[in-house]
Amino acid sequence: MLELLQLQKLKLELDEYTLFKDVNVSIQQGDIIGIIGKNGAGKSTLLRLLTGDMNPTDGKIQHFQPNLSISMVEQEASSYLFEDVSSSEETLLRKWNVPTGNFQRLSGGEKLKARLARGLANYSDLLLLDEPTNHLDADSTALLIKEIKKYRGTILLVSHDRYFLDQIATKIWSIENQKVIAHSGSYSDYMKHREQARLTQQREYEKQQKMKERINKQMKQLTAWSQSGHARSTKEEGFKEYHRVKAKRLDSQVKSKQKRLEKELEKFKTEALAEEYQVQFSFTSTHKHGNRFLEVKELEKSFIDRVLFKEANFTIQHGEKVAIIGPNGSGKTTLLQMIMKNEAPTKGELWISPSAQIGYLTQEVFDLPLDQTPKELFHRETFEARGHVQNLMKHLGFVASQWNEPIANMSMGERVKCKLMKYILDEKDVLILDEPTNHLDLPSREQLEKTLAQYKGTLLVVSHDHYFVEKVTTVQLVIDNERIKKQIQTSGDTPSTIDDKEKLRLTLETERQEVLGKLSFLTPNHKGYAELDLKFAELTKRIKELQ
Repeated sequence: MLELLQLQKLKLELDEYTLFKDVNVSIQQGDIIGIIGKNGAGKSTLLRLLTGDMNPTDGKIQHFQPNLSISMVEQEASSYLFEDVSSSEETLLRKWNVPTGNFQRLSGGEKLKARLARGLANYSDLLLLDEPTNHLDADSTALLIKEIKKYRGTILLVSHDRYFLDQIATKIWSIENQKVIAHSGSYSDYMKHREQARLTQQREYEKQQKMKERINKQMKQLTAWSQSGHARSTKEEGFKEYHRVKAKRLDSQVKSKQKRLEKELEKFKTEALAEEYQVQFSFTSTHKHGNRFLEVKELEKSFIDRVLFKEANFTIQHGEKVAIIGPNGSGKTTLLQMIMKNEAPTKGELWISPSAQIGYLTQEVFDLPLDQTPKELFHRETFEARGHVQNLMKHLGFVASQWNEPIANMSMGERVKCKLMKYILDEKDVLILDEPTNHLDLPSREQLEKTLAQYKGTLLVVSHDHYFVEKVTTVQLVIDNERIKKQIQTSGDTPSTIDDKEKLRLTLETERQEVLGKLSFLTPNHKGYAELDLKFAELTKRIKELQ
């Protein structure tokens, strides 16, 4: 295959912290490379090195093709222009049902789809995608997979979505312990290879340690013999010279054996396994409250050119854990903004308990004071209080040096964790979370699931990750066809009233989302993967027949 780029002995340091070093990998024409790693490992930074927006501390990026065109779709963007849209871009915008009006009025998913459409329509030789499935519903993700597979150039993408990576990646670059490990094959292939390699390394290390222990024991024994010989040469009258000569001969034997044993020790190069990355945190709710948190009567929200929902009537009780679900652009985030009184209803009433203490995690990652450091953002007067915050940061996967680094230097996932920290520290009795798993690495997502499942307060969460929704919520507010319906979530059951084609389509879509969420946590060699994959294909076919 034609080689496009080579990263040669690449090293990058930021504020004296080494992200990665001695990176030697290559990019070949037609590759679809998935870049994986924990939050803050340097995935997005690696993409910026390829675009030339950043320079490495050491090493170089060798180009083998003249005039190589490179374009990048960022994780997030605060602005976007719909002017001068190409025909290819317009086609994709229509496929994704993206309104081409005011960018700020679009949902998070619609904003991302607009940027993806432009990136895919540029037909660059090398396309870089940073977390391209964040905010996307299942239909949009399926279309993205289709577009990537038929793309005529080379693609590098950062993602924490395992199912998505398995569908499209031909190679994996994993950033671990300041190294970039390249693997040919899917994400699941790499994880299987990694697990086997770690088992082999552990066995070799244990074998090596036993051998070292045996050799060190022999060396100690030889040294003891030598010391004993020298002791006798000074004490036994009449035999001093005999013991002195014997001790010298033994010294020579000891030195000879020690050299042989030291050479044997030098053969052992296996290092101890690095500890697996872990994240730990919890939310606490200590405030007392009444029965109702929210009551909605005949609620309607519309803009000049579209109606999001109307005639909505529902109540949310304190302590309920509610998932707000619906396709991109249906009004999920707008509903949250109305609850937070950042958006006014077009009609109807929306009552919120005045005693509720709410923590609102938005989708945005630009609403933090990026020039501040965590030390400034989470200012505490006492040494003990500062220690508590720093300990929390450690459990969230931050390194000590980030306490004094600007938030602007953080990855998107680390910024989300900074926002989560505020609510962990404030002990809110209501949490409103808008796509909280976006940008988070897998250990952070899993810990968030466990934490929210044990949270005693009220929870409203918008998410397209139906595995996550299934784990942490018991009630759903379904926004579809300009209506909001509240229903109890049951594992795998369909709603009891399927009176028409649209209700059936919504039910099938909900079931497909659940299957997709479960698939994302399995590998192809798992015993349940094939059955779920077949079910996903069958549900997709049935949904298309209803459209």
